Amino acid sequence: MKRGGEMRRELAANDATPLYAGVKQIILDRIHSGEWPPKYRVPSENELVAELGVSKMTANRALRELANEGELVRIQGIGSFVAERKGVSALFEVRNIAEEIAERGHVHEAKVVALAKASAPPDVADALGLEIGAPVFHSLIVHSEEGVPVQIEDRYVHPGVAPDYLSQDFSAITPNAYLSAVAPLSGSEHVVEATVPQPWECKLLMILKTEPCLMIRRRTWSDRNIVSTARIIYPGQRYRLESRSGTIPVP
Repeated sequence: MKRGGEMRRELAANDATPLYAGVKQIILDRIHSGEWPPKYRVPSENELVAELGVSKMTANRALRELANEGELVRIQGIGSFVAERKGVSALFEVRNIAEEIAERGHVHEAKVVALAKASAPPDVADALGLEIGAPVFHSLIVHSEEGVPVQIEDRYVHPGVAPDYLSQDFSAITPNAYLSAVAPLSGSEHVVEATVPQPWECKLLMILKTEPCLMIRRRTWSDRNIVSTARIIYPGQRYRLESRSGTIPVP
C-alpha cells in the first residue's frame, strides 16, 4: 500500500484542484485500481491528516463526499470502508432477506432486539383491523449481511393468525419464513418513503445521524386475514430497492 510520502506527492501534483478533491482522487485511484478492494478499511480522518498534511476538515469532507457518492461505507465508531455493490431487495415482492443475502454468497445474521406481547397503538390497530389497545405480537429485529447491519424489521403480528409467534427463535428463522409457513401469503400492500432515521435506529444500523434511509411500510394477508404490518428500514448507502414488470427485451 502506498503510504505517506507517495500520497503527499500525489496530492502536491494535484495542486490545481481543491485539497479535499485531491484527497478524494487519491482514495478513488486506490479503489479503482483494486489496491483497496471492497470492505477495505480506508485511512481515518486522523490518519489522512498525518499522512497528507491536510486539515481534519479537509479529510472529513473528502470521506463524507465519497460516502455520499456510494464509494465508501462509514460505520459510526468503526471507520470508513470501500463499498461493495449495493444489495438489492425486491420492491413489490415479499421475500426472505436471509435468502436474498444467501443468493449473493454472503452470510445473514439476525439480532432480536425485542419480541413480546404489546397493546396495539392506534396506527397498528388500524393496520391490523383491531381495536386500539388490543393485544398484538411485536418483534424488532436487525438483519446483517457479512456482519454489517442492512435492515431493521419492526413488525406487529395479529395473534389470531400466528398464535405461536412469540415462541419462535428469530435468530435462526426469519419472521417472513415463519409466517409464510403458518399463514401462506395471498396478498400484500407496500408504501415506500425516504426517511431520516431516529437516533436509536442509527445506533442499531451503525450509521451517522445524517445518513438517509429507505422505509417500506408493508401489510400482508393470508386469505382474508391480515397477518402483519411491518416498518422496514434500509440504510440508503447499503441497499437499493428494485422492481420489474412485464416483458423486458434482452439486449
